Amino acid sequence: MTTKQMTSVAAELTSKIENKTACVGIVGMGYVGLPLAVAVFDAGYEVLGFDVDPNKIECLNNGTPYLKHLGDDFSKELATADRFSATDNPEALKDADIILLCVPTPLGAHNEPDLAYVLESTKAVAHVLRKGQLVVLESTTYPGTTRDEMLPILEASGLTHGEDFFVAYSPEREDPGRKSESTQTIPKLVGGLDEVSGDIAYLFYSSVIQSAHLVSSAEVAESAKLLENIYRSVNIALVNEMKLILEKLDVDIWEVVAAAATKPFGFQAFYPGPGLGGHCIPIDPFYLTWKAKEVGMQTRFIELAGEINQKMPYIVVDRVASALNDDEKAIKGAKVLVVGIAYKPDVDDVRETPAAEIIEDLCKRGANVQYHDPQVAEFPEMRAHDIHLSSVPLTQEVVSAVDVVLIVTDHTEIDWDIIALNASLVVDTRNALAGCNDIRARLVKA
Repeated sequence: MTTKQMTSVAAELTSKIENKTACVGIVGMGYVGLPLAVAVFDAGYEVLGFDVDPNKIECLNNGTPYLKHLGDDFSKELATADRFSATDNPEALKDADIILLCVPTPLGAHNEPDLAYVLESTKAVAHVLRKGQLVVLESTTYPGTTRDEMLPILEASGLTHGEDFFVAYSPEREDPGRKSESTQTIPKLVGGLDEVSGDIAYLFYSSVIQSAHLVSSAEVAESAKLLENIYRSVNIALVNEMKLILEKLDVDIWEVVAAAATKPFGFQAFYPGPGLGGHCIPIDPFYLTWKAKEVGMQTRFIELAGEINQKMPYIVVDRVASALNDDEKAIKGAKVLVVGIAYKPDVDDVRETPAAEIIEDLCKRGANVQYHDPQVAEFPEMRAHDIHLSSVPLTQEVVSAVDVVLIVTDHTEIDWDIIALNASLVVDTRNALAGCNDIRARLVKA
């Protein structure tokens, strides 16, 4: 622990963490908060789950799963456990010794940061703030958010930060659907607004996560999370741009990436696709772009990557139109089956999915669109899209009746042979048919 003299309040909270008698409140029981709640519960703490959505609270209290990729067992375990409760009443957070904020940080209409969820949840915490509480933000955001945006709201309570209550930042690193890692095994970055806050937060996360890494400040942790996602965004944009070039040269980008990946150092494989999805990569880089403007800096790499990645859905639709034209068919009136609308394989997560823009553009051009996704039965209403479609079965009859099958998401449970053997034309953005031995459809990679 820190060499700085701890107050009696800090010492008491430290003791609760060491003895695992602290109550942990988690604000936001979605793709980040729910797995975190399970990890904290498994570590032996009492957990209070809070969400403004009463349907989620009902599911949690009834043991009904609402995130498929997490499975069913944990829902039943939490619902019947004495150490877990769920509520939509923010007053209940006064009983929590540690409060973790896991709320969305979307973009506004002009790609500016939208901190509404962070600020509203911080106000809710400030309303019940008492001595001896640790508040940690986990949402991805720009450097300075925890200190400059959250702290003033919390200090308006009249309590003194670093003495009466403590604040830190620890970015979530969830990757829904990933089987090789879990919340407990993904290393956790921790940065406090002061030395004592950082040490208390580090002590807590070290008791929940297999590996925690303490950095010197919340700003370092905030910046590190942005760098992680900007790194991915820039490299995906690079391979997407290279794909467009290699198409003109009649070279297969998928074979090129596989060849480059044989090098054991200096190269990490990234793959092209129909556009970016999920809550992180399409959004987070713009948080730094916006913040950089405050200090008179340009983020040309980030903005160029964003420009390339954001136009990919429309390039895909252009590719569909071109492929149909080669078959002497117009995109207007064409029957299009989109396969996969989740933003990544084997999850039911459609946040920022490129499938939304692809389907909307297809419809604007006059195509008759239907989709199949074994993970997503109904296309949910989204912040920027409202698509009223339901998943159709993937059968020989459905596939053979359409003019083109457009593969957007390569779920492992999809029977790709049905498409390979029965479609007349396939536009494949994921190299999904690479494993099929017999492809009778005309295949166009996009």
